[in-house]
Amino acid sequence: QVQLVESGGGLVQPGGSLRLSCVASGVIFKTNIMGWYRRAPGKQRELVARIDTLGSVFYGDGMKDRFTISRDNDKDTVYLQMNSLKPEDTAVYYCNLDTDQIYWGQGIQVTVSA
Repeated sequence: QVQLVESGGGLVQPGGSLRLSCVASGVIFKTNIMGWYRRAPGKQRELVARIDTLGSVFYGDGMKDRFTISRDNDKDTVYLQMNSLKPEDTAVYYCNLDTDQIYWGQGIQVTVSA
């Protein structure tokens, strides 16, 4: 049973930074893609960024300037560094693992507000 556990969310002021982490556990194929998606209130879920085991990265529209995805393959962990956060970044952020199946974390709230 694969599990994804996110951490690092919370409340931050506009212009601030947060670093999200997602640890995968269970039987995981070594070749996989891990990523982050988000769902803002009243909006559809959208891709933030994805990264494969070789380090190839793909960012969603408008995400590349302020967000950086990285991973530690030895720890089966993916990170999302978020800088210069804006109120419109407020959303539930979901970790995603694409391997033999697609797995989702439970989501973690990020709120950007003064």
